[in-house]
Amino acid sequence: MQNLLNEDKITKCALVAINTRYDDSDEIEASLDELERLVETAGGEACIRLVQNKSVPDVRTYIGQGKVKELSEFCENNEVELVIFDTELSPSQIRNLEEDIEADVRVIDRSMLILDIFALHAQSGEGKLQVELAQLKYTIPRLIGKGEELSRLGGGIGTRGPGESKLETDRRHLMRRIAALEAQLREMDENRTTQRKAREKSGICKVAIAGYTNAGKSTLLNYLTGAGILAEDKLFATLDPTTRKFILPDNTEILLTDTVGFIRNLPHHLIRAFRSTLDEVKYADVIMVLVDTSDPRCDEQLEVTQKLLFDLGASAKPVLYVYNKCDEADPGFLGASSRIPSSSVAYISAKTGAGVNEMLETLSRLCNGGKSKEIFAIPYSEQANLNALYKYATVHDVEYGDSYIAVSATVDEKTKGMMAKYLKRKTEDEEKE
Repeated sequence: MQNLLNEDKITKCALVAINTRYDDSDEIEASLDELERLVETAGGEACIRLVQNKSVPDVRTYIGQGKVKELSEFCENNEVELVIFDTELSPSQIRNLEEDIEADVRVIDRSMLILDIFALHAQSGEGKLQVELAQLKYTIPRLIGKGEELSRLGGGIGTRGPGESKLETDRRHLMRRIAALEAQLREMDENRTTQRKAREKSGICKVAIAGYTNAGKSTLLNYLTGAGILAEDKLFATLDPTTRKFILPDNTEILLTDTVGFIRNLPHHLIRAFRSTLDEVKYADVIMVLVDTSDPRCDEQLEVTQKLLFDLGASAKPVLYVYNKCDEADPGFLGASSRIPSSSVAYISAKTGAGVNEMLETLSRLCNGGKSKEIFAIPYSEQANLNALYKYATVHDVEYGDSYIAVSATVDEKTKGMMAKYLKRKTEDEEKE
């Protein structure tokens, strides 16, 4: 994996945005705040923010020649190595900006920075392949034509990746590489589908921990299961999904999956590239949406999360909204989530464990969703009905007694009604008579 940064010093970066007459200045600042955190996560330092008030972005340079000259002078006087635009630039805009800025700088956009962080944090084979494929499809058109045989790809933010050490200029070779990556990912996706079907057959409730990046998803999974996954105060610290078994207080066994975090302005091509990973949310039975209450913009982050859940086709699923980091939140925040039913909300600190027990009780109700754990007594002469329990319920334990088979299973109301005559309590009442 190539290193984006000079190991001997922190990369100095300039952040650039445009404010049209339709934009909200507060929103621009919030987006730049987030971009700065992304830069810090990648190992850089934002030394200036440049905002251009312009009704329509300039076709050639996005910000116009006057602002480019100002940016050029600042970069030259302050040894800036990297310019990052808080938007998505076209290949020609990147090329024109690098030609017009007199200092020796690289120009990247928000998507390229996010891809770079994904490359930094991808650990699994699938994650690395997804990153490389996304980088090849998105970044190559923005690099071809630099006129220096891609000589600047040796290091620095925006060039890190788990793939080849240097992007080849032979387009046919690149297309072959893309085809090979897509074939490997299809095979992995088929294996994931097989595993998913096995989980569905087991009847175990699948719970996806979703939410904005850095909301504390990995910390919560570590607290509950001791998964030992990386949990840092950085954006996109976790890229690869991790699944662990967990026993709820009512002895219901569930599968908890930590998923990649969401972020505002997440480009659609990145969603497509990581579709198989994000499908863990789509195929879950229950979704736990974590919200960072210590962030003053947590309501906006929740809206972003809800929109992405809708885009993934998961908005209709049972959701438990978990307001995390309550030990760090403004005391006046509690109660701000009144638009969400209180039966679907929990307030916790995943770091200290405060409120987690109450959260698990609420999660138990959602996971069971009208289901209950029952014991059925099936006579040997009718043991064929045991197959119905295996088919329509989650069977926990089977004991073969002298006169009947005792089956412990979690069933929904329909299956419970269908097997009502075998309920253990009814058998015991009949014995008393």
